[in-house]
Amino acid sequence: MSSLLITFYFLSAITLASAFLTIYSKNPIHSAIYLVICFFTIAGHYLLFNSQFLAIVHIIVYSGAIMVLFLFTIMLMNLNKEDEVHKPRITRLGAVTVCILMSVVLVTIFINSNPIVGDEVATTEDYQSIKKLGTLLLNEYMVPFEFASILLLVAMIGVVLLSKKEKTEK
Repeated sequence: MSSLLITFYFLSAITLASAFLTIYSKNPIHSAIYLVICFFTIAGHYLLFNSQFLAIVHIIVYSGAIMVLFLFTIMLMNLNKEDEVHKPRITRLGAVTVCILMSVVLVTIFINSNPIVGDEVATTEDYQSIKKLGTLLLNEYMVPFEFASILLLVAMIGVVLLSKKEKTEK
């Protein structure tokens, strides 16, 4: 076994474990910390693919900016145990069912996919250059890029509206 394959398996195990702990943890701050670990291991996967620029951008954007936004949201919502609404069992059953169905679909897709082997993927374009990446992002993918920024803005406004306390009349 090569060292790259061992590194890949090690990063994958940490990624899956931290993603599971992000969802399973009852404390929202612990979930955020596990999510940061997951983001860093995904950046490690980018480094294994020899995509240093994407790994650094991933660390800066996700582990930096997005996690600050998540922590800001967690602090604004003031999640306490006594304020938490207990979800009915049917909601939990639905979530588990959807998770299992999505897992089956993903495993089926992975099993039925045909990997590309050999020189079929050899292209002359260099997608590692920042100039090429910027041109591609701001020309072909401009609309999804802007939709993502609008989605983040709407999420932040929603958090502020959810965290506002209603005034009670005297």
